[in-house]
Amino acid sequence: MSQITLTFPDGNQRSYDAGVTPAQVAEGISKSLAKAAISAQIDGKHWDLQWPITRDAKISLNTLKDDGPALELIRHDLAHIMARAVQEIWPDVKVTIGPVRDHGWFYDFDRAEPFTPEDLGQIEAKMKQIINAREPVRTEVWDRVRAVEHYMAQNEPYKIELIERIPEGEDLRMYWHGHWQDLCRGPHLQHTGQVPADAFKLTHVAGAYWLGDSTRPMLQRIYGVAFKNRDDLKAHLTMLEEAAKRDHRKLGREMDLFHMQEEAPGQVFWHPNGWTIYTLLQDYMRRRQRVDGYVEVNTPQVVNRKLWEASGHWESYQENMFIVEVDEDHAREKTLNALKPMNCPCHVQIFNVGLKSYRDLPLRIAEFGSCNRYEPSGALHGIMRVRGFTQDDAHIFCTDEQIESETKKFIEFLSSVYADLGFTDWRIKLSTRPDKRIGTEESWDQAEAALGNACNHAGYDYELQPGEGAFYGPKLEFVLTDAIGRDWQCGTLQVDPNLPERLDASYIGQDGAKHRPVMLHRAVLGSFERFIGILIESHAGKLPLWLAPRQVVVASIVSDADDYVEEVTAALIMAGIRAEADTRNEKINYKVREHSLGKVPYIFAIGMKEVEDRTVSVRRLGENRTETVSLDTILAELKAEGTPPDLR
Repeated sequence: MSQITLTFPDGNQRSYDAGVTPAQVAEGISKSLAKAAISAQIDGKHWDLQWPITRDAKISLNTLKDDGPALELIRHDLAHIMARAVQEIWPDVKVTIGPVRDHGWFYDFDRAEPFTPEDLGQIEAKMKQIINAREPVRTEVWDRVRAVEHYMAQNEPYKIELIERIPEGEDLRMYWHGHWQDLCRGPHLQHTGQVPADAFKLTHVAGAYWLGDSTRPMLQRIYGVAFKNRDDLKAHLTMLEEAAKRDHRKLGREMDLFHMQEEAPGQVFWHPNGWTIYTLLQDYMRRRQRVDGYVEVNTPQVVNRKLWEASGHWESYQENMFIVEVDEDHAREKTLNALKPMNCPCHVQIFNVGLKSYRDLPLRIAEFGSCNRYEPSGALHGIMRVRGFTQDDAHIFCTDEQIESETKKFIEFLSSVYADLGFTDWRIKLSTRPDKRIGTEESWDQAEAALGNACNHAGYDYELQPGEGAFYGPKLEFVLTDAIGRDWQCGTLQVDPNLPERLDASYIGQDGAKHRPVMLHRAVLGSFERFIGILIESHAGKLPLWLAPRQVVVASIVSDADDYVEEVTAALIMAGIRAEADTRNEKINYKVREHSLGKVPYIFAIGMKEVEDRTVSVRRLGENRTETVSLDTILAELKAEGTPPDLR
């Protein structure tokens, strides 16, 4: 039998027979390692302990102490254990597919009766029985005919369709958790007992079309979350409870910010309060960009297919575009256009007008560009995931030599904006060259080094994402963490030499010849819609005063105070404060509760004592006490607190 050489993390090498499994490797090192091992990394690929190794490779063995692999396997095995539990309780249920997702997993089932909360409790109890039985997990590779015959005998049509979708020549791997079998790529744990029985929770049930196709059967999807220990699970469930309280859709109703309706799926109807936040944020970004050297433009919403063909979007992105047919002059053939899904090709058109010199670079073109992209209805989520949105979009046209300095300048700009908006905890991910790419190795080396150096020179570390760059260039992703610890990827910077080439952008260099500029796609907020949703949830609706749509409500305690209420309100408005009077014939406690629910930062209560003393009783959002102050004093405080950060 042929020999292979395995290289361990410490540099040591050992020879084995070809076909050795990681389980056998672990057994040869020590019995304790063999017992603790859960999977391996073979040349960086996650590898089941039962899979044979047939070539020289680098190997490392994972245990439950290795967070990434451990959590992936725990959640993956729980998906199978849950499916087994469901079929043991209800044998007629058809199982379909169940992948790992953020913090847990889901599995889709075809069942006539809807699952209930009581059913979830029953399923959890059965899952714990399976885990405590410590039943072995094993795997085999089957041929296509055998697999199809097996699932036909088991009356599992969904599994047969999955097999038909697997490319010819690709292994069909079967896994058993005890006696229960499922089609799966793997890897998995050694036995069910390696799953912590007290660190998972089934959270809810939702409808889901088979394979996301609305023409196919509606299935029931059970979601679960899982962690390595009970404390981590408890912390996550607490976070979910807090997230539910902060849900931007709930707060959007309470604060009267926006609504969505079925006649315009994925589009936002902004109410006055919500539009106030939107325009305040846009005005802030406009001022900041102007100071940072950007010129603002505006480009068309409907653009002929010829431009999208030239840019490459018609071929690669058409399924996400809204196509508009125009019958111009009753022509025999209608003209095909598209609502723009992004602004980039249009910005190149502006760059291409007139002759550009190296002295014009870098040229920073910004647009609050309204875009439209088709998103499946099941993916839509409040204002976080929509079909119509506006980006704080900009493109920097520069030379290769300017990539690093422009990137550093952008990181500093983004850092300052995030700090102004209350986000000081964020990190950078650098996505590098994928296997399929264009350009020379030298150009990739230069671009990746420029982005990495820019991060370092701006004072920030970065996390590498090997192979995650676009086919034409590397990119930076900026991930911020909100008040309850959730991560949001918002800002981006993408190096793109491809689009200027496709759309024939050029400038005259110092040598008098034409050269291609590099295009840096960049955004800080991403889309206004999504970022406002993030702001609302992170601040739990209690926005900083300068962003609060309703800053002050002046409420009367008795009707005799109405005239003074109107006087105070007028003075606030004249001082630039967004204020309104509430002189309804309601009790003051009712008014305070209502406006607190609407997240109004300041409520002024006015009774006859305040009228006589020319004062106001101030109640700040989230505080139970009131403070009586003069109108002049509170006006000065509000003007200072309500001024946007960049104007202070």
